[in-house]
This record gives sequence, structure tokens and C-alpha cells, in this order.
Amino acid sequence: MRDYPDKMTPEQARAFRDDVLNIVSQIPCGNVTTYGHIAALAGWPSHSRMVGRTLRYTPGAELLPCHRVVNKAGRTAPGWGAQRTLLLEEGVTFKANGHVDMGRHLWEPQIDFP
Repeated sequence: MRDYPDKMTPEQARAFRDDVLNIVSQIPCGNVTTYGHIAALAGWPSHSRMVGRTLRYTPGAELLPCHRVVNKAGRTAPGWGAQRTLLLEEGVTFKANGHVDMGRHLWEPQIDFP
């Protein structure tokens, strides 16, 4: 795992977590966004991997629509087969390569967080 060049203080890490959870809670049904976009909205654009860790390890995050977060290519999370099913149930379409059709379903809010 690479070290982040711009490390967070504990206070910044808590604020980042809260921002990530707030952003994810707002992803509309039938849309997806990326780990990188969430990190950028939270003010830490180089921390996309930390978005994934936040969603995986924060108690209560499973109650949010985490299945609507994919990587920049539209790939779903490895080892989470239910993610594709949940997205399909919301009407999200996939391309022949198995990736989300980002051209149709990418949600990119133009608002600033926090």
C-alpha cells in the first residue's frame, strides 16, 4: 500500500469520513459515481482508495447505497457479486465488457462538500 503524500490529521480523517458518507447517501437511484469523484468532492482528490476503505470499514455504511460506487472505468468492487445485481435492479446498464455504462449512469454533482 502506498503512503499518502498529504497525510490527514485525525480531525481531517473524521471530517473526510463524514463527507464520504454524506456524498454516498446522495447518489440517486439508477446512477453511480466513482471513488475518485467522491474523494475530490470531499477535498482530498488523491485519496480514492481511502473512500473504499471508509465504505468498507465504517459501521453503518452498509445502510447507504454503497453499491452505487464504482471505479473510474465502471468496474464493480471485486468480491462483491451482489453489487452488480443491486445496480441492475435499479436499471443501471452494463457494457459488453461487464463495466457500468458510465456515459449513461455517471452522477457528477457540481456542489462543494463539506
